Amino acid sequence: MLLALKLCLTPLFIGGVALAGRRWGPLVSGLLIGLPLTTGPVSFFLALEQGPQFAAQAATGGLLGQVSICLFCLAYSRSAQHVRWPVSALCASLTFALSTLVLNLVEWDIRAALALLLLAIISILRLMPKGTPSAIALRPPRWDLPARILVATSFVLTITAVANQLGPQLSGLVAPFPVFGLVFAVFAHAQQGSSACAVVLRGIVLGSGAYTAFFAIVGFGLPTLGVALTYPLAALAAVGISGLFYRLNHRTRG
Repeated sequence: MLLALKLCLTPLFIGGVALAGRRWGPLVSGLLIGLPLTTGPVSFFLALEQGPQFAAQAATGGLLGQVSICLFCLAYSRSAQHVRWPVSALCASLTFALSTLVLNLVEWDIRAALALLLLAIISILRLMPKGTPSAIALRPPRWDLPARILVATSFVLTITAVANQLGPQLSGLVAPFPVFGLVFAVFAHAQQGSSACAVVLRGIVLGSGAYTAFFAIVGFGLPTLGVALTYPLAALAAVGISGLFYRLNHRTRG
């Protein structure tokens, strides 16, 4: 039953969000990538398979993992100003890996992880180049959507399968690896240049606000509210915050 849910819900969710990003533009793409597209399903299935307490503990790792995502975006956007996409992708991926290793050296509680992520979002947005929104007019190849669905589903299946071996904190830290952020950043960088790439990456960091809300609610809510109530509340909060950021940005540019 759980395998069927993973194979059905994850592709539907990823496919729907990807199409929405194509319809409403690059900032929306970045904001949607910033949502817990793979980590949300991973957390939900961990709660069903390993129990709410395990998933609540993994939420702490999820918050820390998003710190690594923000550092990934900073490393890519800054390096892209000087080098081509293969080097930028390598620098950003190594930054994510190094951040994950360092963060996993400490035993974190959810309050400390939440504070660190909020500080990272605020600081990194100030350090990132803003880019030029009008520079992006991406037309993904035909294989793009099926490939993203395949990668996301495989990732959900893999993380949930090895969660017992990794433990809750490391499961949460590894789960946010920016599969889609990397694909979008590389495609924008290769086709439209570093300025276009910066817009997508900045949107991902802005989208981290929604991600933060999701995992804060999961971490604090699961032990008392249970699975059935916690995840709908977390999803609504994430989507609501992402929509608010979009509206605020749209008004500012308007």
